[in-house]
Amino acid sequence: MEDLSRRTVLALSAIGGAAVASGAASAATFGNPDEPAEGAINSTPGALSNPGPQNPALEAQIPAFQNPPPTDVGNMPMMWSSFNIMPKRVQAGGWARQITATEFPAAKEVSGVNMRLGPGGVREMHWHLAGEWALMTNGRCRITVLDKEGHPYVRDVGPGDLWFFPAGYPHSLQGLGPDGCEFLIVFDDAFQSEYNTLLLTDWIAHTPPNVLAQNFGVPAETFRNIPLHDLWIFQGQEPPPLSIDQAAVASGGAPAEPFTFSLTATTPVKQNEAGEVHLADSRTFKASKTIAAAIETIRPGALRRMHWHPNADEWQYWIKGKGRMTVFNTGPRAQTIDFQAGDLGVVPKSQGHFIENTGDEDVQVLAVFRAPEYQEVDLSDWLTHAPPELVAQHLNIDPAVIARFPKGQVGIQPR
Repeated sequence: MEDLSRRTVLALSAIGGAAVASGAASAATFGNPDEPAEGAINSTPGALSNPGPQNPALEAQIPAFQNPPPTDVGNMPMMWSSFNIMPKRVQAGGWARQITATEFPAAKEVSGVNMRLGPGGVREMHWHLAGEWALMTNGRCRITVLDKEGHPYVRDVGPGDLWFFPAGYPHSLQGLGPDGCEFLIVFDDAFQSEYNTLLLTDWIAHTPPNVLAQNFGVPAETFRNIPLHDLWIFQGQEPPPLSIDQAAVASGGAPAEPFTFSLTATTPVKQNEAGEVHLADSRTFKASKTIAAAIETIRPGALRRMHWHPNADEWQYWIKGKGRMTVFNTGPRAQTIDFQAGDLGVVPKSQGHFIENTGDEDVQVLAVFRAPEYQEVDLSDWLTHAPPELVAQHLNIDPAVIARFPKGQVGIQPR
């Protein structure tokens, strides 16, 4: 901790010293546009110092908050959160942690759950008031669901696979051997909680015995050993081979559309030496009517280009790597935030943003939208499809140079 604090002070002193040595950077210049000027380059070592109470380990997680670029301006809602700071609820079969709009007010359209099921661990049979979309990140899981026509669906899913259960569709999840599974759940309601679901055992335990007997056509004594408390995540027995479970429910027929989809097995919609983007929305994953999503892989030094989404907020789950995102809004307002694996980010609808890979490994980010289709506007694509002389008058750039800007939705730009 002491070494980290010393390095921070030395770095800030060097920045401030450079500003003093040059007579302080001039305001309203390229890369330093504001009056009054923003950023450490316009300050002094004495003004940059922070002699008060500090938590260096926490400060180091988001360096951009300690030393924002001089192009940042104005105030914006906190658009960062992290599963890494959320408490886990742990039971015999696994654990879960969640972030709803209660914990992350900037996330106004969806909520998220990170869940782990051990081998044989069962997420109790249940349903939700919201639709459930999920991405498998580790291991193997068996999912079951029943649609509104009474058609059952049973499948095994692995890393890169998705599932979607519309609101009210009853389902279950079970970790498979030898490693169990881990996944991200996204609900299409920002306040939907994993700890507030409609559970099979809860309803059975809170229904009079005579009603249970009449409903199921068996003696009331049949239910005398039911659990009196919900199971939520419990340790179950390893299920039989998939074919056996599928045969057991085959008489119910098959649903019109599958409730699972292999996202990472699709052909990337954007791909070059700087990275790739895999996309799933209602045009390809037809069961997912309310959630669209993309996995973006950004190579070291590459840039997820300047763009925005006109139809929905972007809710991000950072799967691996280290990166830095800047968000632009009216005002002007601009804020830069650092992200690492397990973090969440939000970009409100139509606000411009870009992501830089600041680490030495690939960044992989899941971008989720509460919308049936993915939509994007690329800044360079817009400028190259506007009259060149018009753009030139805005930016004071030769139209011949503007003609060299990348055209189309390239997605990821090399270093």
